[in-house]
Amino acid sequence: MSMRVVRTSVVVLLGCSALAAQEGVPPPPGLVPEQMWPAPTAADWQQPCRIRWQRTWDDAVRLSQATRQPILVCVNMDGEIASEHYAGIRYRDPEIARLYEPYVCVIASVYRHTPRDHDEQGRRVPCPRFGCVTCGEHIAMEPIVYAKFLDGKRIAPRHIMVELDGSESYDVFYTWDTQSVFDTIRDGIRNRSVQATPIVRGDRSLVEKLQSPDSRDRDEVEQAFAAADAERRRSLLAAALAEGDRAPVELLRLAAYGLDPQLAQQARLGMVQAKDPGTVDLIADTLRAPLLPEERQQLVAALGRFGATSTRARTLATAHQGLAGDGAIDTRRWSAALAPGTYAPAAIDVDAAGSAQVRDEALLARPEDPEARLDVAEASLLQALATADGGARGGARQAERARQLLLADAVRQTAAAVAQGATGWRPAALRAVAALHLGRRQEAYELAVQAAPGLPPDAPGRLAMEVLALFAEARQEAIVAAVRAQAAWPPEWTADVHAAYAVLARHPLGRDSHAAHHYDFLQFFGAAEADAVLDRGLERFPVSPLLHQRLRARLLERSGADGLEADYERRLAADGAPATLPWFAGYASLVAAETHRRAGAAEAAVAAYWRGLAHFDAYRQATGGDDGAHYEAMAMAGIARLQLEAGALPQCLASLQRAFALAPLAAAAVDGLGVTAVQTADMLRARASASGADDLVAALDRAVAALPPAALEPPDYERASRGGRARRR
Repeated sequence: MSMRVVRTSVVVLLGCSALAAQEGVPPPPGLVPEQMWPAPTAADWQQPCRIRWQRTWDDAVRLSQATRQPILVCVNMDGEIASEHYAGIRYRDPEIARLYEPYVCVIASVYRHTPRDHDEQGRRVPCPRFGCVTCGEHIAMEPIVYAKFLDGKRIAPRHIMVELDGSESYDVFYTWDTQSVFDTIRDGIRNRSVQATPIVRGDRSLVEKLQSPDSRDRDEVEQAFAAADAERRRSLLAAALAEGDRAPVELLRLAAYGLDPQLAQQARLGMVQAKDPGTVDLIADTLRAPLLPEERQQLVAALGRFGATSTRARTLATAHQGLAGDGAIDTRRWSAALAPGTYAPAAIDVDAAGSAQVRDEALLARPEDPEARLDVAEASLLQALATADGGARGGARQAERARQLLLADAVRQTAAAVAQGATGWRPAALRAVAALHLGRRQEAYELAVQAAPGLPPDAPGRLAMEVLALFAEARQEAIVAAVRAQAAWPPEWTADVHAAYAVLARHPLGRDSHAAHHYDFLQFFGAAEADAVLDRGLERFPVSPLLHQRLRARLLERSGADGLEADYERRLAADGAPATLPWFAGYASLVAAETHRRAGAAEAAVAAYWRGLAHFDAYRQATGGDDGAHYEAMAMAGIARLQLEAGALPQCLASLQRAFALAPLAAAAVDGLGVTAVQTADMLRARASASGADDLVAALDRAVAALPPAALEPPDYERASRGGRARRR
């Protein structure tokens, strides 16, 4: 017998009243959300999360079937007031944790709280918010439970009981209090007719635990492996490999990333046999490192075998096959032609109008010559592109009209040349670029695919650059379409994208966006060349926001928050550092601060915020620019949040006042943890009111009242829950 499905709470920050009203649930009299779900303090976050989560949905199902315990799906959301309360207080309460023990628990959250899931030696990096799972695991859980149980509504917090047959017993997501949730969780077990048979742990051997899907057993085996001597490690790995396609993935990772090359090689052989879906990511990570050709081929082939059930595996296998081969672009020919160039930014000045006049005269002299007509089409096209650049700067309507006329002329002259017998790459290239700037992107893609393979290195610079970029985009779009349709695609497409962007990296008119797209493409597939692409891009475009965004992500993943800031300090100290580099260093410090906050390192976070403020000040001093004020306000709001959690209410008020003064509209901006300055002000007001600090409340109200109305707009996730209505204070 299963319980009636209970729909009890959509808890979205300050959206509860509207949502509950829709369900006819009256709010408790005299209470505000900040009182119903108190924010965790710094001391609360220091407590460990006491819920034992399972790593994957497959593990949870296996354990549920073995123990006859139901699964409890928990959904959580960063920044949302009730989710913060559950994650920071309730999930860390031993008494509450005991309510969850009769269940097989999984946690779903789309937010990342630590930059990476494993360190350099393959050891797990637990999520600081949820404890025994990695961020990658709770992120991967979300689309699974969304598809199975969330009824198309991403709502948090949420608790769903799932029986052995996969049916829902309850789904709790509409309640004004936490006690109703915990009563439902308790009653779900109390009223259940199925008798659970938990595994008797006793004195089971490590080999027996190695076969278990329980995350507690997996932790113990991995810790034993990490602490063992060489002989014991070999024994444990042999036992894991003896499981064949059920070899535990995390143990294979520890062996593959350890210091023993023989164990690493054996672990890679284990990856070839394994069938655990997590093996796909492990193989993808392994392919980033230098490998013998035969090992690389074996791992790529293993990905291909996963392709029957995993689109990602099939995509990775195809991509790595393509990267090992040649595409349609002759990179050797282009490299020879571009060899004299450097990675310094270059511009090619062309007298487009003068060239057009010469070509018009040539066409008058040879009206039946298709090449002369293509010359005129090319001149019109290059004039149109030059006019577009000038129009973007000046915004003149007349320039836009001239551009449209020139593009139309280029299309007309190209069509006439084709009618006269023109063939080859040139007509297709001219039509492709014209179609792009006339807004016909799909047509431009199709024509670029025709033109790019025959494009000679001596083609006009702007024309060649545009065609190569279109060709790369066309192949990428085709790959994306194939992946979405779960269809096969030629491996050569991967080589085409890589080759086109490699040429653009050396082309005088190459752009930072080309380098960024190239890096993203290679990084997604785990290609070893990705790092070099980003580094060369930054050499050529040292103050590109696109490339710095990717640099921050790479540094954070590889070196953590401290390594991120250290790299920017090194760049600032280098000879010839750009005057605008302190802006990027300031932003990097804010990212580092938020990373420390997720890990519960409040002191380190505050210090990083202050370093960020100093960098933005240095930027202002060096350039006179004030475009860092928004992020200075965000930094002060982050400091205020940490002061609130530490109970330093007067200091929190002072930081909020400074944040509001620096950039009033930033008060509505959501930081990396899903929090706004106004939300922090709401919580400060509730806490100050409860403690009788009337003067502080009055000062805070004055500061908030001085903000412009747009600064009081709720975040998107709250606004959506209330039909787009603005905040009511």
